[in-house]
Amino acid sequence: MKATVLSGGVGGARFLLGVVSVCRGDNVAIIGNVGDDIEVLGLHVSPDLDSILYALAGVADEERGWGRAGETWNALMSVADLGGESWFRLGDRDLGLHLVRTQLLGEGKPLSTVTGRLARSLGLSSALLPATDDPLRTFVETPAGTFSFQEWFVARGHRDEVDAVHYTGARNARPAPGVLEALEDAELIVIAPSNPYVSIGPILAVPEIRAAIERRRVPCVAVSPLIGGRAVKGPADRMLARLAGGTGPAEVASCYGGLIDVLVIDEQDAASELPGGVRPVVSRTLMVDDDARRRLALAVIDAAAAVA
Repeated sequence: MKATVLSGGVGGARFLLGVVSVCRGDNVAIIGNVGDDIEVLGLHVSPDLDSILYALAGVADEERGWGRAGETWNALMSVADLGGESWFRLGDRDLGLHLVRTQLLGEGKPLSTVTGRLARSLGLSSALLPATDDPLRTFVETPAGTFSFQEWFVARGHRDEVDAVHYTGARNARPAPGVLEALEDAELIVIAPSNPYVSIGPILAVPEIRAAIERRRVPCVAVSPLIGGRAVKGPADRMLARLAGGTGPAEVASCYGGLIDVLVIDEQDAASELPGGVRPVVSRTLMVDDDARRRLALAVIDAAAAVA
């Protein structure tokens, strides 16, 4: 089955491992979030794209949950010793990728071309597509002020409650080459278990991407990132409670109004009701190992077949 998956970083990347194992890598296209992108020490960093790259290439640090396995931190230690910007942790192996990306972008190549080259170098068979090549950045409004995503999430430890989320540049952003084709050619569109506001929201904020999903002729299945109303990791539950009024499957589904046919929810949420037109499918959604990831991917495919 040809599947196109909208994905954020760590949680989405783990889910994608299951999808690729079920559908084969060359049948999977991934539309990745770029709202988190940031310039650090003059380098262009794409955290969500990189989490997907590292996971599918088999080099991700599973224990830490982000970055590359076997990482060292000599360069960052030198930066700190010299009084440089060291709050955003970049390991030595990670820096190599960012150096290559920044050089290629500086030569005038678009992010989609650069991402494709990096993916091929790391042996990916799936198409990894940034949502857009145009500038698009996520900002959050909090009681303490408005911050760029990484300043809020990393530097401030996402301790501030979020009153609103904005996607600067989204209105004028065009889908990167291959994105619309991936949506149009898909037999199944999937929204990964990622934060609806800061991981999937920036992708859907690109008008032509949202419109393509709205006019889809194939099933669109989302996987809830919450289990029993709680996020496995990160602030998704706090954000849903404040911005959507609750942390149940209904609130998750409300983030994707008019876009999804099915929401896959965890067994702990089996008694929940969803808005009209969205079918709940119950599965075990905690991705503790390869078998769990594969089981969840199969549940998504089975759910799509039931509504096709």
